[in-house]
Amino acid sequence: MTESFRRSGEYPQGDDHGSAYPRQQSHPSSSPVDPEWPPPPAHRPAPPYQAEPGTTVWPGSGHGGGHGGDGHGAGPHGGHPGADASGSTAVFAAPPAPPEGPAATRRRRSKGPFALLAAVAIVAAAIGGGTAYGIQELTGNDTAASSSTSTSVVPTSQKGTVSGVAKAVGPSIVEVGATSNAGSSTGSGVIITTGGEIVTNNHVVSGASAIKVRLSDGTSHAASVVGTDSKKDLALIKLDDAPSGLKAATLGDSDGVQVGDQVVAIGSPEGLTGTVTSGIVSALDRDVTVSTDESQGQRQGGGEQWPFEFGGRQFNGDTGSSTTTYKALQTDASLNPGNSGGALIDMNGNIVGINSAMYSAASDSSSSSSSAGSVGLGFAIPINTVKSDLASLRAGGSDG
Repeated sequence: MTESFRRSGEYPQGDDHGSAYPRQQSHPSSSPVDPEWPPPPAHRPAPPYQAEPGTTVWPGSGHGGGHGGDGHGAGPHGGHPGADASGSTAVFAAPPAPPEGPAATRRRRSKGPFALLAAVAIVAAAIGGGTAYGIQELTGNDTAASSSTSTSVVPTSQKGTVSGVAKAVGPSIVEVGATSNAGSSTGSGVIITTGGEIVTNNHVVSGASAIKVRLSDGTSHAASVVGTDSKKDLALIKLDDAPSGLKAATLGDSDGVQVGDQVVAIGSPEGLTGTVTSGIVSALDRDVTVSTDESQGQRQGGGEQWPFEFGGRQFNGDTGSSTTTYKALQTDASLNPGNSGGALIDMNGNIVGINSAMYSAASDSSSSSSSAGSVGLGFAIPINTVKSDLASLRAGGSDG
């Protein structure tokens, strides 16, 4: 933007020698002395606005003038841009406070932020209420982490690596040992609250008279059953005296899982706490049938696996007459006896499933544990099924 200025004396000066306009031209009804020079505006020009840092855009043409006068041509601070010494380039200065007066200025300045803060408070209250309800439903009075699969628990430098997932989530996975009159079983579990709540499979702890949990640091703690749901093969247990510093796992969104996604499994196969394997999601929504008989729960360990049925065929033994069917994620991540109740994790470190059933080539009870092993057919209960069942489990479960 450029402007040119005439030398002094080319315009009539009237009585006010400090203004570029005669005194009578300060009123909108007066006629200009020189038709080529427009009269001052009837209203104060609109203030400029900042287009980008260091640039001020004026919403109308303005002309600099003399000094003093009635403010319509009083230099760069009179509502119009001034000019540099060469008279060719306009030099813009920040406009002064509006002329309505200090009180009006304060009212106008405070109204916008106050209204904005009020609106933000209302929205935050609405969102906060919903968020609090969601967290309460998930965690009760304790603290737990929940997220979608887009949230990354793994540090950026290790994102997408199995080692990064293992390091970030490993402390949240435990070994669960259950003892009953029928025998003992070894499985795994996932810490979901810092208060010591742990999710595992129902068949790992069903009928147990005593439960011991071994944490990732090697310490063992007694635990009690809070609730069970044999129809979903889920159970919630809690440490009797939870230590401080427990790390709750982040529960993801299993609805976002796709076939081919990389996953990591962590559990305690054959009592080997913290064992890490990896693979992919092989299929979704598999109808897996498992036993709900408590006596079957004591077969998890010693080389035998929890029996299940898929596609009309029995695997790992007879499921018995009392069964239930649920939708499962299928994975080729290596799962072995003792992985039941452990975590299936996406590459961002979110729990997407609870491992529950795995096929072994050794299906008869006479086989030794050394001949048993994973052949890449494992199944996990989707984590969204777990989250929807937590309230019921905290209340004792459907079996309570």
